[in-house]
Amino acid sequence: MDSHVPGSELTARMDRFKRRMEEQKPDWEMAVIFGNINLYYLTGTMQDSMLFIPRDDEAVLWVRKSYERAKAESDFPVIEKMGSFRDAAKMYTTLPDTVYLETEIVPLGFYKRFSRHFPFKRAESLDLDIAMVRAVKSQFELSLMEKSGRIHERVLEECVPDMLKEGMRESELASSLYTLLVDEGHHGISRFGSFNTEMLLGQIGFGENSLYPTSFDGPGGSVGLCPAVPLLGDRKRRLKKGDLVFVDVGCGFGGYHTDKTMTYMFGAPLPDEVIAQHNRCVEVQNHVASLLIPGNIPSQVYREVMARLEPEFLENFMGYRDRRVKFLGHGVGLLIDEIPVIAEGFDEPLEENMVFALEPKKGITGVGMVGIENTFVVTKDKGRCITGTNPGLILV
Repeated sequence: MDSHVPGSELTARMDRFKRRMEEQKPDWEMAVIFGNINLYYLTGTMQDSMLFIPRDDEAVLWVRKSYERAKAESDFPVIEKMGSFRDAAKMYTTLPDTVYLETEIVPLGFYKRFSRHFPFKRAESLDLDIAMVRAVKSQFELSLMEKSGRIHERVLEECVPDMLKEGMRESELASSLYTLLVDEGHHGISRFGSFNTEMLLGQIGFGENSLYPTSFDGPGGSVGLCPAVPLLGDRKRRLKKGDLVFVDVGCGFGGYHTDKTMTYMFGAPLPDEVIAQHNRCVEVQNHVASLLIPGNIPSQVYREVMARLEPEFLENFMGYRDRRVKFLGHGVGLLIDEIPVIAEGFDEPLEENMVFALEPKKGITGVGMVGIENTFVVTKDKGRCITGTNPGLILV
């Protein structure tokens, strides 16, 4: 499958971005994009560059390195070479007083260097606007995500059970799983936008290791390799009979991600009450998926679903002890942690072809994190799952 972004796709994305800016910020005159993800979204290439977007003129991609690669990869209509900001600044002797930037990701030092060369007075945020434009996927984007979803489904539902061996380390499973995903077509990275979030694969835990505290904004836990690299898996923890195995990993194809969690019972079934708690999480996933239709409000979906959950089930739901998260699902696409989020505060209506990862999970003392996660596309009828239908807790 060709992941090259067609010129018609880039034109449609730019048009949607400008329309959004006109609706939300009627006085805007100039936007400048620096972040790799938004550069890729709008130009089809990910270089050391900046994208100038005037309201009433043609956008220009200024590339420091690699100009040659940008020209080879991108169908963007205007690509210019620069050695530094100084080269591009010669073309912009006057700018509007206010320029819109990605204020969430542009570092202060970088901003100061940029503003020394370009005459404007104020920077305002375009972060929400570009994120909401990216939230609605085209058929081209959905085709890449569906490919990722098929890889995800095959590896986690069909292959992982055969990989689990008594005595293996968490880190061993993680490294073998990473290799398999890449061999199957995964693009090799799980990208997040949250500040200081690093993730190579995801969270993998045997037993209560899946409840281990982390700074990551998700319900699960992971010990990791060491305090400086709390990723992949624990080198010491070995798989034993009766363990719950928790695998929450990203996959991607052509830049676009899916998110999925599968759980396994190794060597023996878990107690009936644990299985019942897991099955309740699957019911919650399916309930939320039934509400992923255009016009529904994410915050209202969150409140409706949470209100129907029993007080005893809510204990350690979406986390463990005081480490619970306040969402049921999140947007996914070029980043795994996109907006909208199925949570309070997200009040713009859902649109067809938005994509969400739904992940109801529950921590259980002495056992680990049960629950499930799959990726769904918003359709006119309900959320359409693209990462498989296995309910999890696969007995190995």
